[in-house]
Parts: sequence; structure tokens; C-alpha cells
Amino acid sequence: MNPQASALNEVLEAQNPAVFSLLSKRGKAIFFPKKGLVMQGSDAAGKRINASIGMATEDDGSPLRLKGIESLVNMAPEKVFPYASSYGFLPLRKKWQEIIRVKNPSLKDTELTLPVVTNALTHGLSMAGYLFLDEGDSVISPDYYWGNYNLVFKNAYGVEIDTFTTFVDGGFNLEGMKEKLMSPGTKKVVLLNFPNNPTGYTPTIEEMAGIKEIILEAAEAGKNIAVIIDDAYFGLVFKEDVATESIFASLAELHENVLAVKIDGATKEDYVWGFRVGFMTFSWKGMTAEAGQTLVDKAGGAIRGSISNDSMLSQNLLLAGYADPGYEADKKAKYDLMKGRYDLVVKTMESHSEYKEYFEAVPFNSGYFMCVKLKAGNAEDVRQKLLADYDTGIIALGDLIRVAYSSLPEKYIEELFNNIYSACKDLDN
Repeated sequence: MNPQASALNEVLEAQNPAVFSLLSKRGKAIFFPKKGLVMQGSDAAGKRINASIGMATEDDGSPLRLKGIESLVNMAPEKVFPYASSYGFLPLRKKWQEIIRVKNPSLKDTELTLPVVTNALTHGLSMAGYLFLDEGDSVISPDYYWGNYNLVFKNAYGVEIDTFTTFVDGGFNLEGMKEKLMSPGTKKVVLLNFPNNPTGYTPTIEEMAGIKEIILEAAEAGKNIAVIIDDAYFGLVFKEDVATESIFASLAELHENVLAVKIDGATKEDYVWGFRVGFMTFSWKGMTAEAGQTLVDKAGGAIRGSISNDSMLSQNLLLAGYADPGYEADKKAKYDLMKGRYDLVVKTMESHSEYKEYFEAVPFNSGYFMCVKLKAGNAEDVRQKLLADYDTGIIALGDLIRVAYSSLPEKYIEELFNNIYSACKDLDN
């Protein structure tokens, strides 16, 4: 093992053996190379003659660039063209940590690592798999989960997704989650995604407290638990009595045996899907800045070894956007647009009792999506019928139809559900 990796491991194992035990073989072996090329480039920074960096420059030292590209972006060249650090652009990392605390006030002064910038959330999830999952491990998840988890975790790392039924009696299945956590074995990796894709469900305040208590009970029973929190749709909650803070806030300082890994980003929160900027933030009870930095360094090393670094342009565009005086008002207007669509979906489902002949809504209260569950048949047949005869597209997931009302103007919402009903009726005749 590289001595730099060993040094990180020694710090983490000495300060928190439980968190160290959660690392995969890859996670133990990875490190950010602070020697070699990185160190030599840092040593040369600011020198009058610098032939160390792997970039091309103009004679004045600014980034070499094409005028046709430069003219498209109204930013200084150094904010557009250079490489970013593998950890991410430091001012943006600091800003995002500030944003996390503002959106999750119960964190107060809880020790958090500085977020590491990933190539949006999918890459962040993959990096979590790199750090914490070995072939043959299991990831505990509700059975309604984003289909790309199969590629990210099962195909890439050879792990199994160990599911429990998501809903019981119209609410989140706390007992199902508890049963999985308390099953034999010490190492447990849990994957939670709220608002959930595909269902558009966030636990109620009471259910979120229940999740916290279950994880605490398992930790006190001797389980070492990494909770990977996919907060892709965070903040888009449309119903009262639903938790508005991330489960990360409840777990960040819960127990020495519980590592909270927050994967989030601007993709859906700030409607910049193509920017590809996400973040990884770590916390556990008793975490020191030194111990937390070991995971930051390991994540930085894994990023350097996969994509090298994320887009400097995207990071600076985001940072500029957060500084814009109209940012909060503009974001509130977009939230109101999304909530208006959500409210109309709820009204449509409630005002059409005939729909229940063929389908019913799965619990939903937030995010971009909702699902209806068919009472008979399969969703793919309905999808094909909608495409062929109703000029309508949906996503079919077994016996579920996922509706992305996030992309559906209000004028089409009632028509969409009427079309689903008609297609089901057609197939039933």
C-alpha cells in the first residue's frame, strides 16, 4: 500500500475504528497524491519561469484559448479555461457548505467536512461506492429506487441492492428498514433518496425521526453503518408535515458508528442539469477536522483517478449565480411553478374517482415525480398504447407508471391522466 494511503488510514483508524472499518479495499488503498506531480506543480506556482503545468498559456501567462469560444462566455479567462482542483474550486466548496447549513438549520455548528466537488450526483454516488463497497457487499434500499443505481452499484462494484418494501399503509416502511439493518453482519451500507425517485416521496417529520431512531438503535447494537444520502431533489417539498431538512442533519452527529455521506448538488436544486456539479460531504459523531480530512483526501484521490476534476466553468457559473441579487426570488418563482403543477396533479387525482378502476397514486409529496400503480396488467403495455394512440409519453416501471410533472405544463396535466385512464380502458376491452 502506498505510504500516503497508510498515513490516512492510521489517522482514521486511531480516531474512529468504526468508520475506518466501513472503507472498502479500494477506499483503504486510495489517497490524494500530495507528492509527485501535484507537489512539484505546487512548488513551481508563481515562479517567473514555470514549465511544470499541463496547460498551454499565452505569452502573458493567461490560458491559451480560442477567440470563438472565449467570446461566448462573459467571464475572465482564468474562471473558464484552466483545470480545477480535484477537490473542486475552493470558494464554491465553502459556499456550498454554507448553503447546506442554511438549508439544514438543525446542523448548527456540527463538524462537517468541506464538500468535495463531483461530476454531479451520479459520479458522487459512484465515488461513495468506490470508498465503501466491496464485491459481495449489500446496499440496503427501499424497493422503489432510481434504476441507475443498478449500474452505479451492482454493475460497477459487484454489490447487491437489498431492498425492503417502501410503503406500508400509505407511509414509509420503518419496520422493513429496521429488519434489514438488524440482520446478521456488522457492516451496513444504507442508501436513502428523498425526495425519492421514482415515487416523489419524502418521509413525514415523524417518519424521519423514526429513521433516525432505527439507525441509532442499530448503531448501539454494534452495527457500523454508512448512510449514503442521495439528496438530488432536496428542497422541493410541497406538503405540510413533511420533513424539510435532509436526513443528513439527523445523522451527522448521531453516533460514532454512523457515517453520514451527503451526495447533493445543483443539478435539480438549481435547474442546471448540464453543468454536472455535485458534492460529497462527510460527518460522524466526534469527527475531528483531521479525521474528516482523511475521507476528503480519499475522495479527492478517487476523483483524480477517475475524471481528474470537474468543470471550472460550471463551478464559476454556479458561484456567480449564488452571488446574484435576484437568486432567491428567482428560485422561489421556480419553486412556485413546480408546486403549482404538484397541486394540480393532486387535484386531478382526487377529482377523478373513475381512475381507481385501473390505477391509484403511490404516496407522493415532493420532488419531480409521482407514480400510479396499475391494478392489473403491466405499465409497458400502457406506455406503448399511449405512444401509439394518445401522443403521450410516460416511464414504465413494472406495474408503475412514473409521471414527471416537473416537465409538464399545467394545461396538459389533466389530459395526461385522462389519457392513461383511456389507454388502460382500451387494453381492458
